[in-house]
Amino acid sequence: MERVRAPGPALPPYEPLMDGMDVEGKTRSTVVTVETPLVPPPRDHLAWSLCTTLYANVCCLGFLALVFSVKSRDRKVLGDYSGALSYGSTAKYLNITAHLINVFLIILIIALVASGTIVLANIFNHQQHPEFIGPT
Repeated sequence: MERVRAPGPALPPYEPLMDGMDVEGKTRSTVVTVETPLVPPPRDHLAWSLCTTLYANVCCLGFLALVFSVKSRDRKVLGDYSGALSYGSTAKYLNITAHLINVFLIILIIALVASGTIVLANIFNHQQHPEFIGPT
């Protein structure tokens, strides 16, 4: 006598249970998927460039950094990570340069104000005591 197969999807192969074993006693298999770690996308330094543009825009370097940051973000969205890395590093170096120039100018202004204050104090002191010319 031949078995007639019912139409429909094929059933997965099965293992018959051994004598005296029920379904709960059977070992269950576990599938573990191993994924490769994702490489983080390159940084675009957009927030830093925006702050540099607003607060330390020396020689328009902050604006240029903002332009390169936006280009880096566009490349990152398109999936071009090498282009995004290139534009992002350019934005980073422009931000660093703008901040170094800004710090140098602030130190220069503080030094000029301090030296000008000392000179004005000496001039004011000489005007109050005109007979005193120098050490005797």
